[in-house]
Amino acid sequence: MSVYVGNLSYEVTEDAINTVFREYGTVKRIQLPTDRETGRVRGFGFVEMGTDAEEAAAIDGLDGAEWMGRDLKVSKAKPKEDRGSFGGNRGGYGGSRNRY
Repeated sequence: MSVYVGNLSYEVTEDAINTVFREYGTVKRIQLPTDRETGRVRGFGFVEMGTDAEEAAAIDGLDGAEWMGRDLKVSKAKPKEDRGSFGGNRGGYGGSRNRY
């Protein structure tokens, strides 16, 4: 299980997150999704801690805390949703209509 960290500064680094979360236990992995076009951090990430107790301590200690000028949103991460093979429910085939 991992921890969701939202409302991150776009300037955040893995090293900075590691330093903050290390106060609550062992940090096993950090994921910071980036924008495909700009390469910039998307403002959220995921942190995997060593134990459930460490994750709970990090959530309790950091949710709502001000860091890098922002109020963090820290919670237990939810499982990724299966979006299917068509990339979501967009509907239609391009938006044009046949007129007879």
